[in-house]
Amino acid sequence: MASSSLKSDLVVQFVASTASVSKQDARNKAQAALDEYNELLNTLHNAGLLAAGKPGNTTGEILVVVSCPWDKLRELIETERHTDFLHGLLTNAYSGEDRDFSAAPVSPADRLRLVHSYVTATSTQGGLGIAPGSKKWPHVKSVFVLHDRTFNHTWISSWTKRQLGFSLSDKELDVVKNQFGESVALYYTFLSSYAQSLVFPALIGVTFWKFEKPYNPIYSLLVVIWSVTFVEWWRIRERKLSIRWGTRGAAKVEKRRVEFRPVKETVDEDDESFPWWKREFRVLTSLPVIATAAVILTALLTGIFVLEAFVTQLYTGPGHQVASLIPTIMFAALVPQFLGVYQKIAAALTEWENHAHQSTHDASLTIKTFALSSIVAYLGLSLSAFVYVPFGEYLMTLVHALLFKESAKPADNKADAKVHEGAAKLTPASAETASNIASKLNSSRLQNQMFAYTVTNQIINTFLEIGLPFVMRGVGNVRSGKGLRMSGTPKAEKDDPTGDKLFIHDVQYQASLPEYSIFVDYSEMVTQFGYVALYSTIWPLAPVMALVNDWLELRSDAFKMTTHTRRPIPTRVDTIGPWLENLGFITWLAALINSALVYLFRPSTTRGFLSSIFHQHAMSAHSGPLDTLETSIVPALLIALSASHGYIVLRAAIRHLLERALWKGCPESREGGRKERIVKQTYLKSAKAAGASSVQSQKREPSTVSNSLLWQEDGKAELEKWIKTE
Repeated sequence: MASSSLKSDLVVQFVASTASVSKQDARNKAQAALDEYNELLNTLHNAGLLAAGKPGNTTGEILVVVSCPWDKLRELIETERHTDFLHGLLTNAYSGEDRDFSAAPVSPADRLRLVHSYVTATSTQGGLGIAPGSKKWPHVKSVFVLHDRTFNHTWISSWTKRQLGFSLSDKELDVVKNQFGESVALYYTFLSSYAQSLVFPALIGVTFWKFEKPYNPIYSLLVVIWSVTFVEWWRIRERKLSIRWGTRGAAKVEKRRVEFRPVKETVDEDDESFPWWKREFRVLTSLPVIATAAVILTALLTGIFVLEAFVTQLYTGPGHQVASLIPTIMFAALVPQFLGVYQKIAAALTEWENHAHQSTHDASLTIKTFALSSIVAYLGLSLSAFVYVPFGEYLMTLVHALLFKESAKPADNKADAKVHEGAAKLTPASAETASNIASKLNSSRLQNQMFAYTVTNQIINTFLEIGLPFVMRGVGNVRSGKGLRMSGTPKAEKDDPTGDKLFIHDVQYQASLPEYSIFVDYSEMVTQFGYVALYSTIWPLAPVMALVNDWLELRSDAFKMTTHTRRPIPTRVDTIGPWLENLGFITWLAALINSALVYLFRPSTTRGFLSSIFHQHAMSAHSGPLDTLETSIVPALLIALSASHGYIVLRAAIRHLLERALWKGCPESREGGRKERIVKQTYLKSAKAAGASSVQSQKREPSTVSNSLLWQEDGKAELEKWIKTE
């Protein structure tokens, strides 16, 4: 089929609604929608763009297809060149000389980014201000770009059939960058690099799983060193890529958000017109809300955890098979809903903070959202390791007594109280249950949880990302009378020689797709990194499972992005942003948790130098809670704090060595300085002759779309017909 992206640069989704309590009010809203639509078309046409309205998927929806002629695109390119130069952004697109676009054409990503930025940027920044959330355009619901179906098919076929390993060459990364932009290319670089780095912990994991026991201090130390090394290596890797792609310092030229509300309007891009202290105050104000949500979520998950441990391992009364499903039902019914409400609150708080740029807005929202999603991901293992195993017998006896209203409670008012002493005061049946609790507690619970998180959950997530959208699409087609068609991609028709009908159908289909969210992909990988760095000492095969998953993830993410979501809006970035800070925090936490786990659960038969650092320790099965706290938990906390200081030294040493070995004097470092000098010299030399440059000497892109029937309809008839019907 003809590629959709060849006929247009972007699509403006215009949705009119007449929801009202009276007919007169409905007519007024319909007329207001028509007036806004006319102004939308006039704005696009007056700006030198081609625009045509086509019917959407629902009544009152118009999809305005927009294309930018070559003359206008060249103007946008030159404007961006000068802006980049003035802000010190050393892009590859601007060499300081006149560029022959016939020999080096603009990449699809650059073209789409320039046109999208021009349409959505505010008027003070030279844009049209047509964007969702704008007060002037309340009926504009989205502005999106279209997939290049031909490229997508070739790209996916290449990755799934010929790409057998994890590495992506610089040439392959450039292909991704040129098609989807630097932001997406940087994610796939990170995913590929992370997958390759997993080979080391996977190899040592297999070795220690085969020949050693879990909680080995040497394995834990090697995993911590690996995690710190990878994070510090990635800092240099993304720095090199930013120079290669010409995006170093991209934040300096980032456009303001349409939703940004300045104190006063200004054309100075460096003047945010919003006091910094006011934004900082708003950020601090949101902290109690986040902390409260974290406490509520922790309490909810802890309650579900305790109930699950009791009904699945100890309770044998009536309906115990059904009772074992209650915790799962509670988790599915409560946790997603709570997170959904919190995400809306977090989005509202981030909007209230009034960030001027999308990058800082996304960073703030990422930190808020990932904070709670990490609690869901890691709290279960932490509770098992530091609550269930040390205090399981006491805790389960107490839960049994509370649930069945036993008269006696464990004597926790004495420092040396024993759980069995409290259990002896219970009724005979309860005493018998309490005496068997120690033997019924699942000693392999931690290993089972690691298997569930690193294997079962990842299989489920793959199905939810890849398989479920096909199923939902098939169900939707059946309900709409289209038959059971899993694929939503339109097919060519015989009576469509120009391909316009096929193009319109494809636009309608892509308008129904959800927007692509790179947050979901990063969150999944960073969470998996946490499982390997924090808890793989429990089950050393976890890195192997992560490696296998990432081989699939590298391909499934590409398939999902090109099939189940809209095309990502190309964005220039030079870093993965807040995710790098999240990775750094996880490496620090890895030093604490690994040292505590080794101290608490290391088999007493372990020998060696590192083992002698941790005195031979084993938790008594019948110790009271205070005994366990004094002899196990408190020393583990002290060792974890000591490991924190060791982590600071380790990170400083690794960062220094990697900077010296990989950055100082490297080709990318020299290239950055050389490019800066050349750009400035050539720009100054050509500044006098810039006005004499002949635009006609450049080969212009043929305007093949302007004569097509596609651009001879403006969609007004469709909208007026809808208004009359209403």
